[in-house]
Amino acid sequence: MARRKNTFWNRNKFKLSGLILILPIYFLYEQLQPPVFPDAWEEKQVGPFEIAIQPLNNDAPYAHHEDWVKDFSAFVNEGEVSDIRQGYVNIGEEPVPLDTLQQDDVGILHGSELLQHVHAIAPQQFEPQHRVWVTLQTWNGEVHQANWELPDNWVK
Repeated sequence: MARRKNTFWNRNKFKLSGLILILPIYFLYEQLQPPVFPDAWEEKQVGPFEIAIQPLNNDAPYAHHEDWVKDFSAFVNEGEVSDIRQGYVNIGEEPVPLDTLQQDDVGILHGSELLQHVHAIAPQQFEPQHRVWVTLQTWNGEVHQANWELPDNWVK
């Protein structure tokens, strides 16, 4: 009969299997904790629509497919989402022209009737003169814009 060597690994390898059984409980607990989102910003009239936006966090913009973006949720509180042909969100001193926005897929509002989501085009760092711009185009070709000031804690 072969004898096992009394090594550290042979004495403690069963503890690894116990750890593997306990780790899913920790990750399940983490996943069941709901995230805390910042408050939604005030509603603005954007042409025939009333829009409220909400950042998903207060973190700095992040790199996403060679662009810097910041995530927002957008609530269309007045008007029909189906009346919007295309909608974009960007952060900067002025809104990006619609012709430029149409050349890329970043900054597009997407989602359902209840909630729209957007990866807003953003600079790497925010400046005091930057604003969040929403640009909406309706099916008849009208373009509507509105903007929000950035919170003080976002500006460096």
